[in-house]
Amino acid sequence: MKFTCEKNKLQEAIFIAQKAITGKSTMAILHGILLIAKNNTITLIGSDIDLSIETKLDATVSEEGKIVVDSRLFGEIIKKLPNSEVEIATIENNSINIKCEKSNATLLHMDASNYPELPTINENMICSISQKLLKNMIKGTIFASAQDETRPILTGVLFEINDRKLNLIALDGYRLALRSESINNDNSISAVIPGKTLNEVSKVLEDDDNTVNITFTPNHILFNLGKTKIMSRLLEGEFIRYNSIIPEEYNLKVIVKRDEILKCIERASLVGKDGNTNLVKLDICDDNMIITSNSQLGKVREELNIILQGESLKIAFNAKYLIDVFKIMDEEEICMELSSSVSPCVIKNKEKNNCIYLLLPVRLHNN
Repeated sequence: MKFTCEKNKLQEAIFIAQKAITGKSTMAILHGILLIAKNNTITLIGSDIDLSIETKLDATVSEEGKIVVDSRLFGEIIKKLPNSEVEIATIENNSINIKCEKSNATLLHMDASNYPELPTINENMICSISQKLLKNMIKGTIFASAQDETRPILTGVLFEINDRKLNLIALDGYRLALRSESINNDNSISAVIPGKTLNEVSKVLEDDDNTVNITFTPNHILFNLGKTKIMSRLLEGEFIRYNSIIPEEYNLKVIVKRDEILKCIERASLVGKDGNTNLVKLDICDDNMIITSNSQLGKVREELNIILQGESLKIAFNAKYLIDVFKIMDEEEICMELSSSVSPCVIKNKEKNNCIYLLLPVRLHNN
């Protein structure tokens, strides 16, 4: 194998392929990147079996071939080369030679025939969406997926297409996040995608209107971004029937400026962090909300103007959960729908009906 290409483009491709390599696999070859040189294109593949990323770049290929190189070491060497053209060629003793200007390095490689085959996915296109929109939808839900493995299905995000709407839903037992967008697709799909996969997908997606094509099989999902493809196993099992969790009725509704309540909660949580629950208390009455927190470190009291429809209420939350929601919402004014100090709070945009966030309150002793 022998090829030349631009250092910056190779570095970027390595960075993308590396996102699938966890370094935890017991198979040594999966600590490496598979390089395939063919038809003046270099294909780089990283995989941990559950998640695989394939990306391509243009190169001048003078000798075709395929090898596997240690992902971390190869990435570090390329990263530190001058911004110039790189020449990579296989030499004797299972090695490759890397040349760039006056820099010269030799690195051992592994036999590409031992690299596991990627799943073959027939790309009879199922769903297309703009990269920017999908990135925002992932960002708006992924934080609410479960981090521990006690219920593996909750470590994923439900990807649902129904009635020409795409819904992404995540929940961890304490909170639920739902993002919804209209989509030009008549299919009906329901699949649970690992949170780890969506995290990596969101890092590769661009903030533009270029399309990402998504294909499903019974066990896998494929995101095709053109030069990059991301394949992942789907999670097995039944996702929680989230519609039955979201209350349809409420006793009071608070309309508040998102930026103002976010800053108040952030300041209050600085003191609340001393306790395990990071507790903030909301006292909602007339046109005011009083936010308090206290711990061994001190006390904070914040007051902000609201529009209240309904009766007054005292309720407490884990501050982190409120901050997570308020940070990713994008409208100036938001609505909080509440019924009692022990029932869930539903948070929505005031204008656009494209998201629902549900938070369980923390029970106070005097309740």
